[in-house]
Amino acid sequence: MDPAERYIRLAHAIDAHSEGYIDGYGGPAEWADRTRRDPAELHAEALALLDEVAGVEDPARRGFLTVQVRAMVTMTRLLKGENLPYAEEVRGLYDIDPVRAEEAELDAALRTLDAALPGTGTLEEREEALRSRVALPVDDILRVADPILAALRERTRERFGLPDGEDFSIGLVQDRPWSGYNWPLGNLKSRIDINTDLPVLLPALPDLLAHEGYPGHHTEHATKEARLVRGRGWWEHSIQLINAPECVVSEGIATNALRALMSREEVEAWLTGELAGVAGLDPDDLRAFLAAGRAREGLKRVSGTAALMLHADGRPEAEVLDFIRHYAPASEARARQSLRFISQPTFRAYIFTYSVGGDLVRGWMEREGTDGFARLLREPLTPGHLETVEA
Repeated sequence: MDPAERYIRLAHAIDAHSEGYIDGYGGPAEWADRTRRDPAELHAEALALLDEVAGVEDPARRGFLTVQVRAMVTMTRLLKGENLPYAEEVRGLYDIDPVRAEEAELDAALRTLDAALPGTGTLEEREEALRSRVALPVDDILRVADPILAALRERTRERFGLPDGEDFSIGLVQDRPWSGYNWPLGNLKSRIDINTDLPVLLPALPDLLAHEGYPGHHTEHATKEARLVRGRGWWEHSIQLINAPECVVSEGIATNALRALMSREEVEAWLTGELAGVAGLDPDDLRAFLAAGRAREGLKRVSGTAALMLHADGRPEAEVLDFIRHYAPASEARARQSLRFISQPTFRAYIFTYSVGGDLVRGWMEREGTDGFARLLREPLTPGHLETVEA
């Protein structure tokens, strides 16, 4: 039996215990056996598979399967009931170390944000007031998204190429812990959901659609399916796992997707010009929101730090919520959405794929340029590979 088949069958057996472990699957239906088996048996199977993939001939394929199966070993330890220290859980599942923000760093970012936000009142009040002025009505989101997606798709096709037959649908959902999600469906297709529990902001929409669509998650999954599954018979790329190192690279790609197509200046000109007109929003409000953007980048580790407080330090939820509200800065509704995300078993360690993955891929892009981003879309690179190259 090819190691890819064993890998896929084991993933489905794990998913029977931890629903959502498989993020998407487009391989043979007969391999998708979710018969519930004893976690100790699955752990032994993961260890045996780790030995087997060490003999895979192609070094790129071997490297990818090795880190993925190591994560399966960790996952089956958790299913057996082992209580791993939180940092060990993050390392075991994602092949990265969790990173905590320094309070002085966050305080400095808050001071910069405070100086950049217009109006009077507390920092949170001014942030929320400005957000309300650049928010889209729910029934207008998909209309405004259309020209954004068309432009992103065309730029992605020109710069990186797209496989023939790729496509996705897009819709609005509610009651989810995330703002947007790409569901790989196989056959070069996917579905993008945008969560409307909280207001969707025009200045965030190009980044969201690049992240989930072009040249982010959808582009990566479709490209790897075309090149690695159809082109090379590496069926392990017909499945996407949520608790595995591949997510670090995927979220790193997605976090930097818009940057791979457009400069900051191009994005800001697009938003305050054409897109402001499409959405019927005041360009000055958009400029004010964007002017505070650099300060918000200094707060990107707030969620990860909150996760460490909750899961590593054992701090009460109320204290963690106050931390998010202060440093996001966020309304209670937005802070609770963030807390909900980092509290869920599936995502409690996942949060670091965004910040750490984003930094890894950003460093890679600075060194390798457009060709480097194209390699991330096409090749089975791992977090360890990017770290090694960076060092």
